[in-house]
Amino acid sequence: MKLQRINDFQHSFSFLSSAENLDAFYARFLESDLGKIHSAIPWRSLVNNLEIKEKAAGSKMLFSPKGRIALMFLKHYACCSDRKLIEQLNSNIDYQFFCDIHLGFHRLTNFKIVSQIRCELSNTLHIDSLEKELFAHWKPYISSKSQVTADATCYESELRYPTPQKLLWEAVDWLYKQLRKTCRLLGVKMIRSKYIKWKKRYTGFSKMRRKTKKKRRPLTRALLHLLSKLIGFEKRLRNQHKLNFTATYYRRVSTIKKIRQQQQDYFNTGISPKNRIVSIQKDYLRPIVRGKEVKAVEFGAKVNKLQIDGINFIEHLSFNAFNEGTRLQGTIYKAQSLTRTKTKILGQMPFMQPIKTEILLVGTTLRPILSEKESFRKITKMKRN
Repeated sequence: MKLQRINDFQHSFSFLSSAENLDAFYARFLESDLGKIHSAIPWRSLVNNLEIKEKAAGSKMLFSPKGRIALMFLKHYACCSDRKLIEQLNSNIDYQFFCDIHLGFHRLTNFKIVSQIRCELSNTLHIDSLEKELFAHWKPYISSKSQVTADATCYESELRYPTPQKLLWEAVDWLYKQLRKTCRLLGVKMIRSKYIKWKKRYTGFSKMRRKTKKKRRPLTRALLHLLSKLIGFEKRLRNQHKLNFTATYYRRVSTIKKIRQQQQDYFNTGISPKNRIVSIQKDYLRPIVRGKEVKAVEFGAKVNKLQIDGINFIEHLSFNAFNEGTRLQGTIYKAQSLTRTKTKILGQMPFMQPIKTEILLVGTTLRPILSEKESFRKITKMKRN
């Protein structure tokens, strides 16, 4: 087939209209990989499980209950931001079929609708019951129900690598701008803080290739002093003028106070504090030490998951670090509650080392298993006896 550029054509031609040839476009969509995923998902069960309903009165929402769930699947399938997802949804008819919507000549401009739907679904999401619905639908296609593999991973959040200097400067910058706005509205003079001077100092420090201890400690000491000064002024200003702010503002200020205390203790003692905050926007994130060669520390939700015939299920999810070796017993119980079958072989995903669990599940009450190595020793010892 000879390829030609559009501007080289001397005659006119027409593209197929999606409205006139809807059935043909939908049949082509079902043949694609995205269409196969669409056919494999039990949409009606998910809608009932998440308790999503249409409004009884007033204008209808742009996305149907099925479309709202599909948009979350599409978010992870496309692996892009909310803004990029809406741009692709406007131009890709396969994405529109997947989300149960046809835009035609209209375009979506509000990319925040993705975040609104995500928050709506999170209020009614129950992972255990949702996984049971999915497994019940896929059960006829799963052959090896008694074989399970398990592993832990970290679902990383978008976050710059946190250092004490970055974290303190973000806190100083946010609090200073909030105080400037408040003082302007009240007609009160802002305290002297030399903010511009320290902004230039921090900018110069951040551009250095080698940030030596001789450069880090004076800047950290100065930022701690400046942050303490701003926190004290914010407290006096709020008490004197009886100000009321939003819940988000109070939460952010409380986070900044914890950061100042943690960084002050770390500066004085050199000991990393427990429940260390690494971001003022995402105060729930904690450093997860994974010990990988490329990335020793990750920031996000740590997940202990199990895999049955190539399908992953979440056994435990937490933003705090935990030892996945102690979750072996819970992993077996989770697998058996899903499959209704006794788990006979359990392996770890990277190495696929099988563990026969028949001996572990003899009694009605099980002692907690400290690690996978210890479980190997127990099984070996029991076999010898």
